[in-house]
Amino acid sequence: MFTHSSRKRSEIIHGQKIVAQAEAVWGWDSPAGRVRAHRRAALLIESIPKHPNGPVLEVGCGSGVFTSQFVSQIPDLVAIDLSAVLLRRARSQSSFDAYCAADAEVLPFANGRFAAVIGSSVLHHLDLKIMLKELWRVLAPGGVIAFAEPNMLNPQIVLQKNIPALKERLGDSPNETAFVRWQLTHQLRRQGFVNVLITPYDFLHPMVPSCFISLIDRLGRRLEQLPIVREIAGSLVISGQKP
Repeated sequence: MFTHSSRKRSEIIHGQKIVAQAEAVWGWDSPAGRVRAHRRAALLIESIPKHPNGPVLEVGCGSGVFTSQFVSQIPDLVAIDLSAVLLRRARSQSSFDAYCAADAEVLPFANGRFAAVIGSSVLHHLDLKIMLKELWRVLAPGGVIAFAEPNMLNPQIVLQKNIPALKERLGDSPNETAFVRWQLTHQLRRQGFVNVLITPYDFLHPMVPSCFISLIDRLGRRLEQLPIVREIAGSLVISGQKP
């Protein structure tokens, strides 16, 4: 059982452990992984207003894989991460300068500061109850959230997140998990979010060889349209609004 402080220490140590190969651990540096990352960034950007009435916060920016894509469409962006070493890597790979070391569960920002909060694969590292309260606090009225997270109903994900030896072998941090969409929908609504939409997507595995990416991607997008089959897709794209 992880306490709040031990979980934070575990995440910081994990960041130090993987920093040199972070993108590989997360599956974003392979040819298929880059296709997945580009699509994920586009889906998240589409989930927030095209011209947000205020700054946008990226939570859990890591090494900046998605920050570099967000900033091309979101000019007033602030990106935070708990890991100082991952932030150094992010800064070394980009001219973007609005990176900030911060704990997502204790955000160092005023109430109602942000028009939107966005993030990729970050909520499943956090205490969700605490995080949702912080998201609510820093969002302005009418502000939106947009996240992409692992889907616990995906066969690989359910094994990876629940078998410690497999979790360690695949580079996960010890305390991270994944989400079931209807449970997460309930939690978001209980916090007060409206217009909650959680959609399963992504059947393109990062290990797919280059020659098969186009075929598997097209097939996967068709599977995403099938009501039962889509529930085992690899990821969830999540959005909601503060009234």
